Amino acid sequence: MNLFDSHAHLDDEKFDIDRDEIINEIKKSGIKRLVSAGYSLEGSKNAVDLSNKYDFIYATCGISPNDIPQSEEELWKNIQKIKDLAINNKKVVAIGEIGLDYYWEKDIKRRELQKKAFIEQIKIANELELPIVIHTREAVIDTLEILKSNTAIKKGIFHCCPLNRELVKEALKLDFYISFAGPITFKNSKNANEIIEMVPDDKILIETDSPYLSPEPLRGKRNDSRNVRYIAQKIAEVKKVPLEQVADITYKNANRIFSI
Repeated sequence: MNLFDSHAHLDDEKFDIDRDEIINEIKKSGIKRLVSAGYSLEGSKNAVDLSNKYDFIYATCGISPNDIPQSEEELWKNIQKIKDLAINNKKVVAIGEIGLDYYWEKDIKRRELQKKAFIEQIKIANELELPIVIHTREAVIDTLEILKSNTAIKKGIFHCCPLNRELVKEALKLDFYISFAGPITFKNSKNANEIIEMVPDDKILIETDSPYLSPEPLRGKRNDSRNVRYIAQKIAEVKKVPLEQVADITYKNANRIFSI
């Protein structure tokens, strides 16, 4: 069975004490490929380093809305460095995670800076012919508006996609992929089944977003890529197909969007 964790944060400090051990266990468990996702300049560098150290790991580079520097000047410098990272490393498969997050950011000026950073990184993705990986939280309308006004040529992924019907509907119209994570397994996730059924087989991905969002039955524990099978199992149950079929579909989809 082939499993592809399309979004993990292996550089997170929660893995500092046993990172190499965990990565080896992930590979032994049958996870064929995974993407270590960048979210800041430092995080992107770390993701690239991991991708160069392990043959089955790939990387994304980007400045997330929650990691925008206080200085706008520093932001543009960091974004240029993100571009350089992507240009100089063949295992960078996307620009991300990028997007908007209004849950944490309440200041209007800072939200406008998030928008500017989002748009600029879409431009970089287009220049480098890479897809984008989108983080959006409580910013559905503005996220979709930006994507409709700033076409991502190679499309991309809504990572850990919010279980919002309108977002998923519009994202699919834009030809984006929908990536599901631990929340679809949560007992209080009321509309997860409906959202899963909305996504066609050729646009569905699975991820852990580890070390966060551990799926049931491991909720509350440190997450890692081995647990992506619980996401696949939930999708299999909803779509009434074998687990192996979901694993195969999502593996092929991830390879397609990341051009691996």
